[in-house]
Amino acid sequence: MSDLEIRPVTQDDLPAVVAMLADDPLGAQRESPDDLGPYRAAFQRVADDPNQHVVVAVREGRVVGTLQLTVVPGLSRRGTTRSIIESVRVHGDERGNGLGTRLIQWAVDESRRQDCRLVQLTSDITREDAHRFYERLGFTASHVGFKLAL
Repeated sequence: MSDLEIRPVTQDDLPAVVAMLADDPLGAQRESPDDLGPYRAAFQRVADDPNQHVVVAVREGRVVGTLQLTVVPGLSRRGTTRSIIESVRVHGDERGNGLGTRLIQWAVDESRRQDCRLVQLTSDITREDAHRFYERLGFTASHVGFKLAL
């Protein structure tokens, strides 16, 4: 996988990123690949925030993976800074070849570089394959997550 580049997302990457976000049963219900307007606005908010890191994995000029890493300074745990991994996606024809592991390793390495002491993530309760993947990488299902739609 030496031909793989992990780099910050650009506006030009948005169609490919949104397509990956929509490419599963959950994403198909909540994403709108035909209307990039909201994603362009969100891109600008993310780009303006130094604690947000959205990256893409690119192979041979093609976006094949993505994730978002958020760095969260905090008071708990003696003032620990933590990071949150979100929106991990690998293109369908790239799954199973280690790309997801490479993306998560990038996020963990960047978290260390940002002086984080804890990396956390959430995964929808129905994504059992993803849960096994994260556990294989050393993550522990230690908390129950809650959401409130607004």
